[in-house]
Amino acid sequence: MKDKEERDPAERAREICLRLLDVRPRTYIELAEALTKRGIPDEVIDEVLDRYREVGMVDDAAFARAWVSSRHRGKKLSRRALSSELRRKGVDTELVDEALEQVDDDSEREAARELVVKRLRSMGSAPPDAVFRRLVGMLGRKGYGSGVAIGVVKEVLAEHAATAEMAEQIDADALEDIDG
Repeated sequence: MKDKEERDPAERAREICLRLLDVRPRTYIELAEALTKRGIPDEVIDEVLDRYREVGMVDDAAFARAWVSSRHRGKKLSRRALSSELRRKGVDTELVDEALEQVDDDSEREAARELVVKRLRSMGSAPPDAVFRRLVGMLGRKGYGSGVAIGVVKEVLAEHAATAEMAEQIDADALEDIDG
């Protein structure tokens, strides 16, 4: 049996790529970097990855669309954060821009709102200014600009305050008389 270094580099490259792609989709650059780290020659990397691209096993545009959809829906990341992640993964700027078209201003604002509402539930009785700063900071770490972050937090806090005020005005004794 041939040891690792004696085997055909193209065969090794294909095996490495298949193992990596079995875990999750990868970009061309991610695969190229993994192959380089494992000592595969550049010409073999280009040959193998170009072939995988031809047959659709490596598709940076599809990867970018799926990444944006998943991370925006699941992690509620902003377009800016998604763009940064995709660029770090080696996706071409044009493909990043195309993938980000699926996230419009309204869906981005709604995602920010969902984050704030969820986080607000767990904030307890912290002082209002601390709550405000923490929520705006949380949105900032998710990539939301200060204008969106401040606007969404103010909106949710105003609704929360109005709901709390309304709840305090309900006469529980009067409601018991209705049920009874």
